[in-house]
Amino acid sequence: MKKYALIADYLTRFLENEVKKTGLSKVVLGLSGGIDSAVVAVLAHRAFGDDLLCIKMPSHYSSQNSLDDAQALCQDFSLRSITKSISPLLKAYEDENPDMNNLRRGNLSARLRMITLFDMSAKEGALVLGTSNKSELMLGYGTLYGDLASALNPIGDMYKSEIFEFAEYLGVTKSIISKPPSADLWDGQSDEADLGYSYEKLDEALRLYIEERLSIEKILERGVDKAMLDMIIKRIYANQFKRKMPLIAKLTSRTINHDFNYARDINL
Repeated sequence: MKKYALIADYLTRFLENEVKKTGLSKVVLGLSGGIDSAVVAVLAHRAFGDDLLCIKMPSHYSSQNSLDDAQALCQDFSLRSITKSISPLLKAYEDENPDMNNLRRGNLSARLRMITLFDMSAKEGALVLGTSNKSELMLGYGTLYGDLASALNPIGDMYKSEIFEFAEYLGVTKSIISKPPSADLWDGQSDEADLGYSYEKLDEALRLYIEERLSIEKILERGVDKAMLDMIIKRIYANQFKRKMPLIAKLTSRTINHDFNYARDINL
């Protein structure tokens, strides 16, 4: 557990330092009842105490278990929280678009939640914290301008399988750690069912490809399933646009995000 003690200390200081640089002192995050937002909430509470506001944003598709788990975490760690249901907004759009499928419904739900978070951040004078892990980011398993949007993300360099271990170290509520991963976007939705493989298997292949930079041939020699590896590599490259700021066409000698950046860390 020494590894996670060091990570917890580093990420707490990361949050403190990066928020301070903006001139703000408060943060908000969406608390879903899932493990990723729970881990970020516990870290943020270490850094900001009552200057953290957790926002629960259920819809009519949210499971009662998720709501109960989010509330249990708030009680376990004395987290300041409010509830802002997205159901009225989502139902209004569904009524106007009866042909919506689960993909559209899930994307809209994620974006309605992020609209709510950024509005509350304006009200509170706070930064929005992200809760996407490295497995999701590399596979593009998230909604652009939805759950992928944030000002700071403390867990974006941790694989999902690490998040489970980290949550154990942090003392996250047991019911949150033990349940199957789900974004809770529609009835019966499951992350691993959507992806087709367990996070344990996905992370094993992702580490070999990303961290160890092994060739496809070398990874297959380790016993990794070829169909899964092909899917992973395809998703990594197809979803690169989700991991970047919008690309700006270069017309001048100094173009934003090409060769002209004002780093926040540099004081004039």
